[in-house]
Amino acid sequence: MIEFTLWDILRNLLLATRWTILLSLVSFIGGGVVGLGLLFLHISKRKAFRTVAKYYIELFQGTPLLMQLFIAFFGLGLFGIDVPAWLAAGFALILWSAAFLAEIWRGCVEAVVKGQWEASASLGMGRLQQMRYVILPQALRVAIPPTVGFSVQIVKGTALTSIIGFVELSKAGTVVTNATFQPFTVYGLVALIYFALCWPLSKSSQILERKLNVAHRNH
Repeated sequence: MIEFTLWDILRNLLLATRWTILLSLVSFIGGGVVGLGLLFLHISKRKAFRTVAKYYIELFQGTPLLMQLFIAFFGLGLFGIDVPAWLAAGFALILWSAAFLAEIWRGCVEAVVKGQWEASASLGMGRLQQMRYVILPQALRVAIPPTVGFSVQIVKGTALTSIIGFVELSKAGTVVTNATFQPFTVYGLVALIYFALCWPLSKSSQILERKLNVAHRNH
C-alpha cells in the first residue's frame, strides 16, 4: 500500500487549485462582458431589449447552477455533440455570473440620482455619452464592493463543476481521498485552500464598502 505524506496530498490539491482559479477568472471576466451587455439592454429605451434582459436574468437567477451545468454538459450530448467538461463548466458559469453581475450593476446605475440624467441630457449628450461620461463613473464607485463580493460566490460556485467531471479543487479532493483514505485531512486542506482564496476577496469587499461609506459621508 502506497503511503501519502501531507505534502503529497497538499501538492495534488494545489495543482488542482490552479484550475479553480483559472475557471473563476474566466467566469468573472466572461460574465462581466456578458453582464455589461445585459445592463445596456436592461436600461434601454426599447421595451423588447428590456424584456430580453429581464427574462434572461430571471431565468439564470431562478434556476440552480447545478441544473445549468447539467444542461450545458449533457444537453448537447443528446444531439450527439461531445462537449468537454471544462468548456461546459466555463460556458455555464459565464452565463450564470452574467445574470447576477448585470443585476448588481443595474441597481448601481439606478442609484445615480435622476438629476444626473437630466443634466447630461440638457448638455445635448446622447444615451451612450450619458452612460460613458456621467452615469457609469458614478455607478462604478458604488458597484465595486458588491462586484468584488460576488467574486467569492464565483470561486465557491466552481466546486459544483465537479459533478460534470471537471477536475478542480473539490473534485481533486474526492480523487485524493479515494487514493489516501484520509478524508478529514484532505477535506480539511480543501476547506483551508478555499478559505485562502475567498477570504481576501471578502475582506477587500468589506474594506471598499467602508471606504465608500466614509467618502459618501464626507461629501
